[in-house]
Amino acid sequence: MKTAELDYTLPEELIAQTPVEPRDASRLLVIHRQTGALEHRIFRDIGDYLRPGDLLVANESRVIPARLFAQKPTGGRVEVLLLRDLGEGRWRALVGGARTRVGSRLQLLEGDALSDIAAEVVETGERGERVLAFSAPLAPRLDALGVMPLPPYIHQQLADPERYQTVYSRREGSAAAPTAGLHFTPELLLALREQGVGLAFVTLHVGLDTFRPIAEAEVEAHHIHSEWAYLSPEVTAQINRTKVMGGRVIAVGTTSVRVLETAARHGLLQTSDNACPWRPLAPFEGFTQLYITPGFQFRVVDAMLTNFHLPHSTLLALVMAFTSPELIRKAYAEAVRERYRFFSFGDATLMV
Repeated sequence: MKTAELDYTLPEELIAQTPVEPRDASRLLVIHRQTGALEHRIFRDIGDYLRPGDLLVANESRVIPARLFAQKPTGGRVEVLLLRDLGEGRWRALVGGARTRVGSRLQLLEGDALSDIAAEVVETGERGERVLAFSAPLAPRLDALGVMPLPPYIHQQLADPERYQTVYSRREGSAAAPTAGLHFTPELLLALREQGVGLAFVTLHVGLDTFRPIAEAEVEAHHIHSEWAYLSPEVTAQINRTKVMGGRVIAVGTTSVRVLETAARHGLLQTSDNACPWRPLAPFEGFTQLYITPGFQFRVVDAMLTNFHLPHSTLLALVMAFTSPELIRKAYAEAVRERYRFFSFGDATLMV
């Protein structure tokens, strides 16, 4: 697939700068995969498309205050975006400035003052990626040293940092929010549960590729970085029960999709019941580099909830794989005409 096929025209004013209030007042574009029909709804209407016995699977990863500021020995300032905790005081990060070579020493800032924590560049990678060794543990100090790492297309400061977290976020580790879940309120989740819809949680800590467009001419030539994922035995059992009982697994966001489909490819439990149409999943914990492009065979996910994605992004390729490139182009063109709000703080799509 040509990367140019992941392009579309988006007026800049449709890039959402702030979230709507309340969370579930955002708009919802329902995309029917079999018929190609499109429906315009409000997010809190999502229960109209869910059935008793269905299972929502959401990513409970929590965004850390991963955007740090530091000073070089020369006095120049650089920005650091933490991507992954490698253990033993080392982090994979994006570092601004071309001259931060191996051996470079950065002193972290706390507000406008120098902190007592320094970082040394111990490895360099492509496109600003570095491995930093810190002089003291970061986790206890992140709230004081770091700020919320909003995407670069959001130019307004966020009054409440919790608005860039899902209401169910629990496991810290992401450099960006799993934004499909930002639309849920506790009240809406309770109403869905009373409707007979289940809710389960997986973890995928969102990393570098959220910020990186596909630069290659061919979509398949792109290299996707690994991200840590976790599917617990308990949630695995919930999914297997749902499938056996004829319910649908509805992934909340592309990150949940990647956890579930990674688990499906990593290991399936054998069953002696030849009449069982579903080969049960096995739990998974580890890093995933699963890259989903058109032609991919989905083994677990039956429906997907997600936001509108950037042109030339791996996430746009994923939703095209779940429906079709033609249907996504049709839906996105309709969303532009109807003045939907795009990207992280924007509106949502439900693909059924």
